[in-house]
Formats: sequence, structure tokens, C-alpha cells
Amino acid sequence: MDMQYQLKSGSYYLYDMRDAPSAVTGERRFKLKTDTVAIAFDAHTGEVHQHGSPTRIQSWASNTRRRLRAAGAVEAANDIVVVSGPLPVDELNKCLWINGYCRRMFKRLASLPHGKLQRTAEPFRKAA
Repeated sequence: MDMQYQLKSGSYYLYDMRDAPSAVTGERRFKLKTDTVAIAFDAHTGEVHQHGSPTRIQSWASNTRRRLRAAGAVEAANDIVVVSGPLPVDELNKCLWINGYCRRMFKRLASLPHGKLQRTAEPFRKAA
């Protein structure tokens, strides 16, 4: 549970919770700030390989697949899955904290809510 994403002002911030908060501001220094996030994982095991900005993760996945195929590991190359977009922060963090959770999240991906929509306590009601 050392790495954790938080959603602030419409951006994803990645924090290392082992870092001590600033004595001045009381906040930790973020490791990454991005508008959308990507996570690369193994389709069979659900093991997280990489996570972060979509451009970097897609590039990592393409290069890794190419190297694996060149080495004759076609199945391993085909098992690398990249999911990106505005994912719910709690789902992202579960992927980082729970071994194999990405595989479960991937199966439910179509039913997950948009990651940047905020829930309201009371639905809007028309005045009588």
C-alpha cells in the first residue's frame, strides 16, 4: 500500500505513502500527475507490470511485446494487457495493492463508472 493514486482537480496524482509529508504544507510530494492513467498487466495472473501516463505505458507495452516475440515468447507477449482512461481511483489502487486484482477489474471494465465523475449525496430534485 505504498503507492496510491488520488484524484484532485480532475487529475490523477500518484503518491508514495512512505514519503513524509512536508513540514510546511503538510502534503506529500507527488510522483506523477496525469489527466488519464494506464495500467499494464498480465491477462492470466493479473500481475501489474507498469502503471502511469498512457503514452509511457503504451510505449513500454509495445516494446516489451516486440522483445518477447523476438525471443519466441509469443504467449507471454499476447498476455500483456493495457487499460487506460479515466478509471475509478479505488479500482486503480486495488490493482496496486491486491495481487491479481487487475484481472478481476478487466472483466468488469464495461460496467465501471467514469473515473472522474463525483458522486453527490442527494440527487437533484425539482422544487414543488
